[in-house]
Amino acid sequence: MKENKYFGNAIFYRRAAMLAVPSMLQQLLSSAMGIVDTIMVSWIGAVSAVGIGSRLEGMCITIAFGVMEGVGIFAAQFFGSRDYSSMKKTFGLSLLLNGAIGLIWFLGVTFAGKTIVGFYVRDPFVAEQALVYLDIVRYSYPLTCIAFTFNYLFRCFHKTTVPMYLSIGAMAVNCFFNYVLIFGVPGFYKLGAAGAAWGTVIAQSASVAAYIVYTVWKKIPFIGSFHAMFSLSESFVEPIMERTYPTILNEALFSFGSSMFIKAYGLLGTQVTDAYYVGNTIANIFSSVCNGISVAAGMILGAELGKGDREEAIKESRRFLVLALISAGIVSIIIITFASPLVSLFGLSDAGVISTAAGVVRIASIRISTRLIIVVIFSALRAGGDSRFLMFLDSGIMWSVGIPMVYILILEFCMTDFVIIFLLTEIEQFVRIAAGMKRYHTYRWEVNLTGLVS
Repeated sequence: MKENKYFGNAIFYRRAAMLAVPSMLQQLLSSAMGIVDTIMVSWIGAVSAVGIGSRLEGMCITIAFGVMEGVGIFAAQFFGSRDYSSMKKTFGLSLLLNGAIGLIWFLGVTFAGKTIVGFYVRDPFVAEQALVYLDIVRYSYPLTCIAFTFNYLFRCFHKTTVPMYLSIGAMAVNCFFNYVLIFGVPGFYKLGAAGAAWGTVIAQSASVAAYIVYTVWKKIPFIGSFHAMFSLSESFVEPIMERTYPTILNEALFSFGSSMFIKAYGLLGTQVTDAYYVGNTIANIFSSVCNGISVAAGMILGAELGKGDREEAIKESRRFLVLALISAGIVSIIIITFASPLVSLFGLSDAGVISTAAGVVRIASIRISTRLIIVVIFSALRAGGDSRFLMFLDSGIMWSVGIPMVYILILEFCMTDFVIIFLLTEIEQFVRIAAGMKRYHTYRWEVNLTGLVS
């Protein structure tokens, strides 16, 4: 294929695939393991209980992602300019920030676990199971944040296969210990929901250990001596944090906003939340495509801007938008076709939950299709450090459009059909695309950030 304004040549697609495919596979496998976990806990009637714990872990990772969105744009550009000394410092700064986030989450669950569970659920049995799960899984939060920091820096270094392989190992560990500890195979105690929590803690411990051993053994350039990573001057940290604070705030608002959606769904009863968690778990399989394209676009555009080639960055962003459009059509067809067979894997007994979960999966085709376009816009803005507008585009639109809409539909219009409610809230995605494309075409994001630090 010849290179033109909207389609790249074979070199472009090969380069994009080398970054996107391993990231897609990593999340795909993670989602597949999530399905296995959800199937396991569905057999003991603990879907919503473990779902609450997973939601909190997701919030923690989301805010850690906010750190990496800010620090990572500099890491990607430092890689483009071959400034490995600065990459070591970005890694050290990321470890400090994400370690602190994991500790805050651990302390939050330790001292406010009952309050947190009470926010999400009213059912006493579900609340009791959730507290049992959280009391153990809280130890995984700092480990999860540290592992995610390694994961993201490998992406910035264009070595996406490393976190993919290490994640496969961690997921296998998680799946094995979940099974033996939830159900108590010979030689292990039957721990139920607590077993699922211990599986997560063991898997995250193994993941961090594997990352440390691999990076030291292979002498990966972003890791170095304590002094090389943590001798952080104000002139280095300040310009990075100026663009990182908005991304952290954005992800915190987005994460809490996602919880507000789940809180609203909880008003409709445990059956609805069970259906949502099952449907969302399945949808996460297909969101791996969004993740892959996002990683490839962010790393490639960041590297081009770091080299000072703004024109090439704009060309490649257009090609990623076209690639996202094509991917959206393919993914939508697959989701709609396989929604019911995938839901049937969970062995749900309630016909209403089954029907609702299948509806959630089908409507997820709209969310994922629109998200494919959105992540490319986000990647372009993020690559050039346009973090303040990105915050408006992401969490701002969620809080001004999506959240008010779901509460109005449930509390004011007294709607109870969750599938219709879930469909109507997707209007938020189209508002985001319209505002994002308008900003994208200003090209204010084409900024080389490497000269801002010293």
